[in-house]
Amino acid sequence: MYGGRISILVGGAVGGISTLLGLAIGLVSGYYRKVDAVIMRFMDGLMAFPSLILALALIAVLGASVQNVIIVITIVSVPLVARVVRASVLSLREQQFIDAAKALGVPDWRILMLHIAPNTLAVLMVQGTFVFALAVIAEANLSFLGAGVPPTTPSWGNIMGEGRTYLSLAFWVTFFPGVFLSLTVLAINLLGDGLRDALDPKLRRRA
Repeated sequence: MYGGRISILVGGAVGGISTLLGLAIGLVSGYYRKVDAVIMRFMDGLMAFPSLILALALIAVLGASVQNVIIVITIVSVPLVARVVRASVLSLREQQFIDAAKALGVPDWRILMLHIAPNTLAVLMVQGTFVFALAVIAEANLSFLGAGVPPTTPSWGNIMGEGRTYLSLAFWVTFFPGVFLSLTVLAINLLGDGLRDALDPKLRRRA
């Protein structure tokens, strides 16, 4: 339970920061076609590398600490949110209410903030919880490999990494952190599904 503090802290911080950055990047990229190609090619470049390998390489440069783990996993996770938001914006900007707002002379920033961003909330919440769960797993992977949170700081990944030496004598040292990690990720994903059902008006009408 004590080791879960760091794992959930990292996941929550990465989920929140990645959601905000991904929202900003996705809004700009989806609405302005001239910058879309540049931004998305950069996002594609980040996604071209396996996330764990890229995270290990960045940790090797920055050093192992809780703050650096959050920064590294955020860098890896932002493209996942940005691409989803961009896809929603590409669809929303062709809607009639956006054309009406433009015809009335509404500035672009007001259109983005008041008309487009709120309509991406449902998909953004689901993606944010997915990134939250992914960050918890990524932190555990990095710490298990000895490249994440310092060994002196307890986290589920560190506990499992230290406990693998004693698997034949005390399997529970590794087993129970793994169970708590799995249950936490499952709970976060179920929370995301619940938020999507609650926030998406189409799903509410269908129910």
